[in-house]
Amino acid sequence: MKILIVDDHPVVRAGLKRLFAEHDEFQLAEAAAGKEALVLCRSYRPDLVILDLNLPDSSGFELIGRLLREEPPPRVLVLSMHDDPIFALRALEAGASGYISKNAPPTQILDAIGRIRKGQRYIGPELAQEMAFLHLQAPTHPLKDLSGRDLEILRRLGEGQGLKEIAGALGLGYKTVANNCTQMKAKLGVTRTAGLIRIALQNGLVLGD
Repeated sequence: MKILIVDDHPVVRAGLKRLFAEHDEFQLAEAAAGKEALVLCRSYRPDLVILDLNLPDSSGFELIGRLLREEPPPRVLVLSMHDDPIFALRALEAGASGYISKNAPPTQILDAIGRIRKGQRYIGPELAQEMAFLHLQAPTHPLKDLSGRDLEILRRLGEGQGLKEIAGALGLGYKTVANNCTQMKAKLGVTRTAGLIRIALQNGLVLGD
């Protein structure tokens, strides 16, 4: 099985390589950014992409869709620091076959790969339980109306990036990002960008390295 690891943290990539070293059936390649991942996907043709959502040059949510448009399309397992079920839900809606928190034990990654190889979907047990109740939380979940792109822009705002910087990183026009921010303000009931930044921080979208 050919696996492409996409994560901008060398420590994470190294840890996954150590985990897979004991399994001869896995062939590995790695990328530190979204554009690099797409180039590798076309030449390496992985069966599975293990993907971090927080990449420096692209939106992880939108990258899922781009990867799935490759031929042949790989399956995608998201491995993310975000353990809010709304992120898992948006990743699955984008086409991911699985979602695991980086806080999960290594055995869970191997279990996920085994399930995905059989054509099944996999969600970490704790996240799966939270997702089962997400429809009950929906009326009060603060991020319930946000799309994957919204979440990515909101995260980058919380990290201190400006609209021009976000547009460049995501390959979007400045007006597109500005319009997204306007729509998010309406969805979240705030009137200023500072309000969006506050919500990003309050909801744990800004994560430490």
